[in-house]
Amino acid sequence: MNHAVNAAEELGAQGWSRPWGSGSDSGCVEIKELGGGVVAVRQATDPDGPALICASSVVAEFIGGVKKGRADFLIA
Repeated sequence: MNHAVNAAEELGAQGWSRPWGSGSDSGCVEIKELGGGVVAVRQATDPDGPALICASSVVAEFIGGVKKGRADFLIA
């Protein structure tokens, strides 16, 4: 996993989407497909802040784990 220090500058301001969110900007993340099976994830309220860059398979594995309840301890 890599990162970008300034996501908007290093990865571009266009092409970010919000596939899920809390209904407000305060708890929402944005995803950008970078090609080659790689995606970037950043906090929607801080587009000039950092972004995690990882394989899309890692994001899929994380989402699968959440669906199976493996992250329920985060909201308990």
